[in-house]
Amino acid sequence: MKADPRIVPDFEMIICPPAESFRWNMHDYPFHKAKWHYHPEYELHLTRATSGVMMVGDHIGEFEPGCLVLTGPNVPHNWVSDIEPGTLIRNRDMLIQFSAEWANRVTGFCPELGSIRELYDDAVHGVEFTGATAVAGQRLLAQIGSARGADRVVLFLQLMIALSRNPAERRRLSRLAPAAARLELPPELDVAMRHVLEHYSEAIDLASVARLCGLEPQAFSRFFKRHTGHTFARYVILARIYAACSLLIQTYQPITDICFAVGFNNVANFNRQFFKICGRTPSDYRRNAHMIGTLARADPFRDIGAYRLEERQPAEKYRSASNRA
Repeated sequence: MKADPRIVPDFEMIICPPAESFRWNMHDYPFHKAKWHYHPEYELHLTRATSGVMMVGDHIGEFEPGCLVLTGPNVPHNWVSDIEPGTLIRNRDMLIQFSAEWANRVTGFCPELGSIRELYDDAVHGVEFTGATAVAGQRLLAQIGSARGADRVVLFLQLMIALSRNPAERRRLSRLAPAAARLELPPELDVAMRHVLEHYSEAIDLASVARLCGLEPQAFSRFFKRHTGHTFARYVILARIYAACSLLIQTYQPITDICFAVGFNNVANFNRQFFKICGRTPSDYRRNAHMIGTLARADPFRDIGAYRLEERQPAEKYRSASNRA
């Protein structure tokens, strides 16, 4: 049976000890929870060792040791290390996770902490820290691990203040935020993205989709780019490439068959687009399945962010779209 490429991030339930306001943790890699997933909590994530590919929302990029990222509620994320098969990296990740309720308590405590609110607002896109901010963040995050009682809260506040102090040393990663953190999509955009979700394996014509949306082609093209930051053609390409990622992991279909199954009609173009987006060839991607299997689980339709957090079961909350040309 053909695998369904519309794979969504796994929902993770975070359980914080009753006597603690937030959760501090370290774990190895590979680790059963180190996968493409999301949760309602904020997460500050430090990769202590290895390099590889990170995915935060619709962002795909490289990471190195010392990578420090804050993700907001329901932003899907994953860090995939480039390691040899059978290798175990002890304590690769150090992180804290805390609820939006706790975040609001912190920022509402006093006006002097207002800059932290701006940090949390940026976190709905995922933010990576650099420079002195990243260094301070790593130090304070590590200190929390051995702290107890009220000292944990003091260090948490120091950590948030340090991270929020210099906005120039943080960058947004994901172009779009989960829908819960933003307004509903315009109906025309919703129609267009749903059409891509359902027909990416077929020929998709901009003019036809524009008609579905009740717009002239030129007006639709401008509308789509304005709302998503991507051309419609790019959006469809990403949908097809991410669908191919899932099929490369979930099936043993020949790469040529996958190329045509996801809507490409030219193998050379498929390989070129795949490398441009994923940073590796389709065969390399499949060969490294032992460590990037969860990368293929990335919702193939997430890139533009039909992050429609509607009334669905947790595992179905993210069914987003992707682009192509």
